[in-house]
Amino acid sequence: MKRFYLIVLLVVLPFLGYNQNIGIGGSAIYNFQSETFGVGARVNFYPNSTLSFVPQYSYALFSLGPVPIKEWTAGLAVELKVHQLKTFTFYLLGHGGFNYWSNSDASTLNNAENANWNAEAGIGIKSKKALRPFLEYRYNVKFQETHLQLGLLYIFGYSEDNGGYRNKSKMKKKVFCPAYN
Repeated sequence: MKRFYLIVLLVVLPFLGYNQNIGIGGSAIYNFQSETFGVGARVNFYPNSTLSFVPQYSYALFSLGPVPIKEWTAGLAVELKVHQLKTFTFYLLGHGGFNYWSNSDASTLNNAENANWNAEAGIGIKSKKALRPFLEYRYNVKFQETHLQLGLLYIFGYSEDNGGYRNKSKMKKKVFCPAYN
């Protein structure tokens, strides 16, 4: 199985450097109700479009609350950009996913289960550069709880009309190598 992941990574990685339609990122997460801190990882498809798709994974690291939370969530978010300024974009998001809560028996909730579905709605703001800090506020419909995600997203192959590392006007027309000329 490790060999399969390595092959997929080696096949996909060269395409990412020339593609502005994919970004990867990570985030720090804080859940207000359970007083839990966690981390998240995401891949953002079509980050510069009005509608983007964002597969995500998050893991609860530790809890300050009375019941320690041990869980992970994998799902898909859809971001709809609703207002764009010169340097920032505001967006609405919906997220659906699978949640595995390994110590649900320690919970005081009625009918707490290990395997759960997640449905979240939220709002977010992010910058419009290659390295995009973002902040999201989300509400979990099933568990009726809120959390914040503060993170960083990197867009592969990013360029702007007036600059960026792929600006053709800044590239040399011809490379001169004295050993071969």
